[in-house]
Amino acid sequence: MGDSRPVYLRIADDLRQRIDEGALVVGDRIPSRSELKRAYEASDQTVDRAVRVLKAAGYAEGQFGRGVFVADRAPLGTLLRSTGAVDSPFAAKIRGYAAGDDPAAAGDRGTALTWEASSSETPAPAGIAERLGIGTGEPVLCTQYEYLANRHPVQLATSWEPLTITEGTDVALPERGPYARRGVRGRLAAIGIRVVRARELVGSRPATTPEAEALGCAAGQCVTVVERTHFDGEDRAVETSDIVVRADRWRLEYTIPFTS
Repeated sequence: MGDSRPVYLRIADDLRQRIDEGALVVGDRIPSRSELKRAYEASDQTVDRAVRVLKAAGYAEGQFGRGVFVADRAPLGTLLRSTGAVDSPFAAKIRGYAAGDDPAAAGDRGTALTWEASSSETPAPAGIAERLGIGTGEPVLCTQYEYLANRHPVQLATSWEPLTITEGTDVALPERGPYARRGVRGRLAAIGIRVVRARELVGSRPATTPEAEALGCAAGQCVTVVERTHFDGEDRAVETSDIVVRADRWRLEYTIPFTS
């Protein structure tokens, strides 16, 4: 029986198989458009679509003016999601990637993340409002983070906090004031709010163009997204965040303590 797959998927799958089997290795040039057109009797559009699929899966990356090459997909390490990391993503550690190390040989040493952040007041989008239990359009403080290891982008995060909770207090800005960089629990404790639990939902989706540019991958490539929400003693959501990492380069490790 003939292959019933669309031609662009057949091209992409064949190229993936060649990469997985080592016929094409990291840094090798993917066959050119004209070569693929001849080999598969395909159109320009079909070949281009196949290469886009390959890029979105993290198997290939374009180099301006040179062509498309096999990408390095080896995991760089593991992001440890401990209690401290859940409270504040910049407290996370990286296993297997330390300063000056070859990522593949870094072992179990941890590397702290550094970060850059910017905050602004904004109306709550519908999805964020639902997570926070507030009305759509109510004012929130949105803080965007870019986390770096050895000056390389590792993780993105966007945090939203209802201004009805923090406006006018010493903790209104997460990165400024006397309680800056103390994490959600530490900051809110300073204004009498006890954070008692956090919930994380882990999923995946294609990277947006800005995310891809920041993380050094192709737009549409798969990223892991952690949707995290903090709750106080009255089960009120006091903060929610989206944490984004490249799915092909980083794994998430969770420590789950048990109590008797």
